[in-house]
Amino acid sequence: MLTVYTLQARIGELEALSTQKEKLHEMLKAYLELFPALDSYLFRYSPIEYLGEGIVSLTSSGFANIGGIRDDIRTLPLIYTAILERKAQYSEGEEYFVKYSSSKYSAHFPANSSAVTPICTGRAVIGYICSTGFRKGTVLNDQVLDSLTLFGQLAGKVLDDSITIDEETAVLSKRELEVMKRIARGEATKEMADSMEIREVTVKQYVKTAIKKLGAQNRAHAIAELFQRGILKVK
Repeated sequence: MLTVYTLQARIGELEALSTQKEKLHEMLKAYLELFPALDSYLFRYSPIEYLGEGIVSLTSSGFANIGGIRDDIRTLPLIYTAILERKAQYSEGEEYFVKYSSSKYSAHFPANSSAVTPICTGRAVIGYICSTGFRKGTVLNDQVLDSLTLFGQLAGKVLDDSITIDEETAVLSKRELEVMKRIARGEATKEMADSMEIREVTVKQYVKTAIKKLGAQNRAHAIAELFQRGILKVK
């Protein structure tokens, strides 16, 4: 039986890690060790845009960047409920089919069940973990869901306490960082140009150089890298 002490001890190990990327990766490892899930997909959440944006996943194939996934979570009932109630949710079988058969997530995660664990700091939800594969014979009862909820609360506190931005040692210039922050909020190129009072071509150049400095493949990959490195906050 998973105890509160076991959860606290395992999540407490994250505090000793030096980088945000290490913390995020170890958090997903701990999640798969403690719970009967076979995969884990970590998303950040922005309450202003109701935006769920992929950061990183851990499956049997290892870690992978999922920065290309961006969705309005109001169209995803199970995730929306988990965030509103700040409690882990689980759905399977007919209920899952009804809620997800027409969803874009069915293309990302083809499955017949799903668990969602909100990551919280106080009353604010800063992200969530989705799982669609589970060990044979798994039963996600209320006790397991309560443990998942506690996991999200403990993990959220570690992340909230540790994420900082050091302007002097950041990889990007102030302008590049500002542009990438705006992209993370969902702003379009024209919106950024108008707000920052610069040309659209200049915005695009900042994006291009930021992507190159981060060794990323595209905008989504660059944003995911910034979150993993702790240069941008999860919340």
